[in-house]
Amino acid sequence: MKKIILFFVLTFGISQFTNAQVDFGIKGGINYNNNGKESFKDATNDIADGASAKTGFHAGLWFRGNIPILGLYLRPEIVYTQVKTEFEQQSGSEDYSFKKIDVPVLIGKKFLGFANAFVGPSFQYILDDNISFGDLSTDEFDKFSVGVQFGAGVEFGKLGLDVRWERGLSENEANFANTQRIDNRTNQIIFGISLEL
Repeated sequence: MKKIILFFVLTFGISQFTNAQVDFGIKGGINYNNNGKESFKDATNDIADGASAKTGFHAGLWFRGNIPILGLYLRPEIVYTQVKTEFEQQSGSEDYSFKKIDVPVLIGKKFLGFANAFVGPSFQYILDDNISFGDLSTDEFDKFSVGVQFGAGVEFGKLGLDVRWERGLSENEANFANTQRIDNRTNQIIFGISLEL
């Protein structure tokens, strides 16, 4: 079902671009990911005492075409992202890191001549994830999930700056030993810079 939704969203985006001028460029920036204190727990207790966001990064391509009838624009992106979260245990700290491909499909509105605001679904496919909590393994995670992004930005000529928040909507949880569970649903703040080519 998720793949069908992705197909229709991308088909709609491509059909809108056929009658509009398409801008495109490159982008990159930093990510602060925090899965939160409730992400790692068993039936009665937290496995870890809490989570600390660590800096990750992203890089990729963006495309943008106007939707003339609505006065909006459509901006799909293809982005490689690597994020980390640090969890404190009694025996020390552990980093949980994962690498993924993000495909946000954003609908935005320009205003004041240089600013914009946007919102839309973000489809992600996890390429690699790694965590070590004793004998816990992350092999059971669903590699495909859906989230939402929203934010705002400014543009000065071909240079753009934006900040956005991303939250995973679909549960992406693995269970271990029948009682312990890990949810790696995305929860991050993203600072980006883009350049139109």
